[in-house]
Amino acid sequence: MTQVEPGGMTIAGLTRRTSAALFVLLLLACCYLAPRFWAQHNPPLDATTLAVPGPAQDSWLAAGRAPEISELAGSTMVRDALVDLNALSRQYGVPVAGWSATWRYFWPRDSAFAVSAFARTGHTVEARRILTFLQDSQPPSGLFQARYRPDGSGAPDQRGVQLDGSGWAIWALDQVALQLRSTSERQLLIYDFRLLLDRSVAAILSSVRDGETLPAPSPDYWETPVERVTLATCAVLLAGLRSAERLYDLAGVQQPSLRAAADRFERTILASFAGDGFPRHPGGPARSVDLGAAFLLRPFAASSDPAAVQAWRRSPTFMRRPAGGLAPGGTWRRDGISWTPTVASYAMVEACEGSRTGAVERLRWLDRHRTTNGHLPEKVLGDGRPASVAPVTWTAAAVVITVDQLQRGCDIAIR
Repeated sequence: MTQVEPGGMTIAGLTRRTSAALFVLLLLACCYLAPRFWAQHNPPLDATTLAVPGPAQDSWLAAGRAPEISELAGSTMVRDALVDLNALSRQYGVPVAGWSATWRYFWPRDSAFAVSAFARTGHTVEARRILTFLQDSQPPSGLFQARYRPDGSGAPDQRGVQLDGSGWAIWALDQVALQLRSTSERQLLIYDFRLLLDRSVAAILSSVRDGETLPAPSPDYWETPVERVTLATCAVLLAGLRSAERLYDLAGVQQPSLRAAADRFERTILASFAGDGFPRHPGGPARSVDLGAAFLLRPFAASSDPAAVQAWRRSPTFMRRPAGGLAPGGTWRRDGISWTPTVASYAMVEACEGSRTGAVERLRWLDRHRTTNGHLPEKVLGDGRPASVAPVTWTAAAVVITVDQLQRGCDIAIR
């Protein structure tokens, strides 16, 4: 006998109607979410740029130098990258991460790369301008916000502090010092930015208790919330301490306690990460390795630990993507997208710790995946198309740095 609900509807009919309604809701949900899923995995290219008149950019380039290597003969990538760094800096005097509206902010990390690129190519005024922005933006705590409005009016939102900013600031200052010709020039540089140096060192030492512990969890270059400390944050803080050692030595300031703290902190990092293959988080799987392993090595820090070098060499196995580039980390979402800041940063380390051939291969890959206007994009889709934002300060600067290292060597001052 067929059961009938009050009002004459059978149970079977009610079930069919309910199923149909659920199917319609599911279909509507798919129609709503599919375009967003597609956009996330296939981001369109936004190449909005700040135009720079030809004569102005030619004059600016002529005031410095563009690194060159024979393997890139015929390519304009390095020159175009320098032009883009200049264009991204022209309106505000300091570089924004990209010219698209949501990227038109000053990130301490991205700008540290720009400082190094400007200093290496003889554009010291531009490098110092960025250091001045960092020093003026830094509070007495020595801790930097994730990003700033480039007009100097402060942070644009509530992202909060990112601990690695203090490390990036010191590394950037050291990068300029390495390029100066004389001891007196270097000492004057340190004098001018002594407040930035002192505050940043104090912030790092406080966060790691003079090297005895890892710092508290803090977002890093992934720009995502974290509940556990990352290797990348630790590595950049160590890079800052190592850079500070050199800077204080140049200034004639004896800091034996700083060197001891940096040594302790390196041991703390190795004890926490080395046994698991230098994963993103302590105790994580080895396949989660990311740029943190690269930041332990030259030209960032200079870890001599063989396991750190091996972890960096092994990491592309987990980070490689279909188009031939790298994701931000081994456990990054499997969307097939390569990120050019990762590729360019690996090229930097390859030039110092790996092979010239490997560094050149990464540079050539970047060159092949530029936009039709010659810009380096942030992302490359699985089918090889440039995507997201172009140009990007981090990638452009890292390309210039890598070519300079291949031409003149790592950590070498201009003679």
